[in-house]
Amino acid sequence: MSADPLHRAGAPPRTPTNPPPNGSGTSPIEVRRSTRRRRTVSAYREGDRTVVLIPARMSEAEEQRWVSVMLDKLAAQESKRVLGDAELAERAERLSGQYFEGRARPTSVRWVTNQNTRWGSCTPSEGSIRLSHRLQGMPEYVVDYVLLHELAHLLVPGHGPRFWRLLEAYPRTERAKGYLEGVVAADRLPHVPGARSE
Repeated sequence: MSADPLHRAGAPPRTPTNPPPNGSGTSPIEVRRSTRRRRTVSAYREGDRTVVLIPARMSEAEEQRWVSVMLDKLAAQESKRVLGDAELAERAERLSGQYFEGRARPTSVRWVTNQNTRWGSCTPSEGSIRLSHRLQGMPEYVVDYVLLHELAHLLVPGHGPRFWRLLEAYPRTERAKGYLEGVVAADRLPHVPGARSE
């Protein structure tokens, strides 16, 4: 049996197709399905295992997606490390060097509290990048993706093929996009106890 089995109540243990995104590869995951649970999904740590509670009607694909989202949310809650504006600017410079050969050079990179419908924004003419405070505490790879997304706008203003080709260099682009989509979906649910984004 795998060191990281995924269990479902009333079903034999199985191993998830993808490893846990929070890097906790040694912690077992138990998925509990409930017929009383209609739409809510929650997760919590129970000793050395992670328990994810989902509605019984969910498909295998939905289950896998929600397990990934909830593991990332728990990891983000547990890390609680928030970068300051200076650290954020340093990180942007490092990412530009690593993925864009240093060509994206913002004049300012900072957190803002007035972006509730966007994760980040960029004004290419000014060279300024702003990230929503809602990203604070999310996994580093998600913050890195949003930073890279905005840095790419300094090189290509729109969202055309050239823009997305730039982001292909970052290996966690799809995963970060999926994480953010999961956060948006979870926020639309009436209640996600145990691992809810604020």
